[in-house]
Amino acid sequence: MMKFISLFISLLLFILIMSSKSYSKDESPTLENHYFGEKPPGLIPKPFAPDIISPEGSFLEGGSFSPDMKEYYFTRKNGKYKKREFFVIRYKNNRWGQESETDIRWPQFSGDGNTMYIGKEYRERTDTGWSAPKSPGEFLKQNAHGLSVSSKGTYYFPLFKKDFYTGHGKLSYSRLTDGQYESPVKLSNEMNEGKWIAHPYIAPDESYLMWDVVREEGYGQADLYISFKQEDGSWLSPINMGSIINSERQESAPIVTHDGKYLFFTRGDWEIKEDGSRQYVGKRYWVDTQIIESLRPKR
Repeated sequence: MMKFISLFISLLLFILIMSSKSYSKDESPTLENHYFGEKPPGLIPKPFAPDIISPEGSFLEGGSFSPDMKEYYFTRKNGKYKKREFFVIRYKNNRWGQESETDIRWPQFSGDGNTMYIGKEYRERTDTGWSAPKSPGEFLKQNAHGLSVSSKGTYYFPLFKKDFYTGHGKLSYSRLTDGQYESPVKLSNEMNEGKWIAHPYIAPDESYLMWDVVREEGYGQADLYISFKQEDGSWLSPINMGSIINSERQESAPIVTHDGKYLFFTRGDWEIKEDGSRQYVGKRYWVDTQIIESLRPKR
């Protein structure tokens, strides 16, 4: 009888352990399935999963993974997409599913995954999903062309006023103080040199800032630039990220994955349509973040 009970308990423990392993696999993609199973890039950028997210020449404007790697949000335009369309691909039952349309547009996530930043609003994770959109304050009223939020909750964004259509936006930031966001503070003239400043990405620890901008010394159209923060809080002179990242084409919308391993950005070009109008066609690229470390000044 005791042998039977001991055998039953051992069998029950085995089943519980296997169930736990199976559940954990369902919860998060395995290492092999991270990034749709794509072979990771080295220090040379390469297109990210073009057959999955940008087929048939459709322009991928942007894309981002959730911190748990179970969702990938992206947009398409051009080709068979006459207007901008928003999609999500989710990881369920040990595999990536099919793309589906979503009303969530250009989301960014806090490191813990509990806050979703969407345009000039944000949502908080609840027991039943996501809260209704909330406004962080009036400081984003004149924001356009992207934003990024550090782990401290500091917003970095281009500030546009009357000069919006001349392309002279100004990189700015707003800090959270005593539960309220301060009025926007513009970064220095050196940081804000050039036209069409857009899509800033701030490192979670605010040690560096990346953005795209058109500058005279650039490689062609918009290039990616980076600036590193010094210990006294000031920013070093912006650095063009070089010919490995930038080209005669247009590079834009940089973002680093939550695991800190890869830099994603968009590379594309303007094409003339039959009716004479222009359309931008590009793809999402990724590269090892060692490219960032290679530019970081040595202490």
